[in-house]
Amino acid sequence: MKKTISLIVSVLLCLCLLAACGGEKNGQTEHSFVKMSLEEGDFIIELYPEVAPKTVKHFLETVKSGYYDGKVFHRTIPGLIQGGSADGFGVGGTGKTVKGEFTENGFENNLKHERGVISMARTNDPNSASAQFFIMTTAQPYLDGNYATFGRVVEGIEIADRIAAGPTRGINNDELVEKPVIVKAEILESYTPSVKAE
Repeated sequence: MKKTISLIVSVLLCLCLLAACGGEKNGQTEHSFVKMSLEEGDFIIELYPEVAPKTVKHFLETVKSGYYDGKVFHRTIPGLIQGGSADGFGVGGTGKTVKGEFTENGFENNLKHERGVISMARTNDPNSASAQFFIMTTAQPYLDGNYATFGRVVEGIEIADRIAAGPTRGINNDELVEKPVIVKAEILESYTPSVKAE
């Protein structure tokens, strides 16, 4: 009887250890990569679940659903471009929201709004992020702690630079005149960084 109990306890301990290692490889959290294809070129975005797990899960679900296909980058202000709205003018999302994973909302997120970082857009409600996101073209420290950063563009940041340089209009002069279309957003099964010739 004691051997049976010992065996059961050993099996349960092994299962607990395996569950604790889920999502990790060699002690490191596995990162997902998303490719956004535009006529202007492609972005490859590396996502950081260790920084903002719910945000990454929500973003991946939104990509998988096909929501971003056909959506546009509609806005640029100094330091960033924004896209993913339902109407193409900055209004709406998927109807699903995610809790804001940033410092001012009681969540420790130390990823700064530096060049290449991707972050969730939202309304004044800290838990209103749905589908709109923004990509940093330059560091903007005033955003740190106020929005959920969750990844980084690892290829194609020059595409964001070109979008950011486009002509604008509107009351705040932040609406892009030509709105680049996200032709396709997809999760990559594997990713190997491109090697650029010097």
